[in-house]
Amino acid sequence: MTTLGLACLAAGAGLGAWLILAGLRGVPVLGGGPAPARRWVASLGPTRAAGAGGAAVSALVLTGWPAAAVLVALGVLAGPGLLGGRAERRASIARTEAIAAWTDMVRDSIAAASGLEEAIVATAAVAPSPIRAEVAALVRRLDHQPLPDALGAFGAEVDDPCADLVVAALVIAASMEAADLVALLSRLSESTRDEARMRVRVEVGRTKVRTATQVICGVLGASVVGLVAFDRSYLAAYDTPTGQVALVAVGGIFAVGAYLLERMAHLELPERFAARTPGGRR
Repeated sequence: MTTLGLACLAAGAGLGAWLILAGLRGVPVLGGGPAPARRWVASLGPTRAAGAGGAAVSALVLTGWPAAAVLVALGVLAGPGLLGGRAERRASIARTEAIAAWTDMVRDSIAAASGLEEAIVATAAVAPSPIRAEVAALVRRLDHQPLPDALGAFGAEVDDPCADLVVAALVIAASMEAADLVALLSRLSESTRDEARMRVRVEVGRTKVRTATQVICGVLGASVVGLVAFDRSYLAAYDTPTGQVALVAVGGIFAVGAYLLERMAHLELPERFAARTPGGRR
């Protein structure tokens, strides 16, 4: 049993060190995996990886447990994604609402007897702030790019499924005189606002789950720190190799539970259809 415990402990320590080094070097460890995994790996910058390494060393010095170092490092790497993201979600909702407002602006300019390109240029100064920079870049591109190409780059910069629908409608209108573009843009604006309202309702409904996740993780972390600082004898069982294996198992169970709680509170958006290649890949 001791040999098995040492083997498991060495494997866990090696995995933690591998993830930390990969984060420092920017290597896409899970680059061939599913899209959520790729996004998670891409979000691990050198700063967070360095912080994870420092936290792991501190945990090892304070406790003398290699398992604690691995768990703390993984917690620092994954913690912001599991417990945070509120500002990012709000920004995403604001961007969706901004797309709807900008669509209305383009529609109104076209209805006022302006051409499509002129209508887009007219919105640059009054575009909603969440996408104002992207609209300004679109207007600059119109000086040296055809309208469909400039719109495609605009959609890539905004990076929102709702924007893809608006961009597709404008590209079709620029290429082949879409019938009743004003009515089409009105419907797209309305559906985009419905999407934003749906996201707000989902965000409110899942706040309790996110709060529960944060409270559970906070109480757990405070309890562990308190025991290490004030009653180390209570944790003496973890000083053995078998105890280290048990600690890894317990930490893994809590990590899986925190991940499942986060998944319950996460809103999965559809992939951007305009970003797919003919082969179905991004």
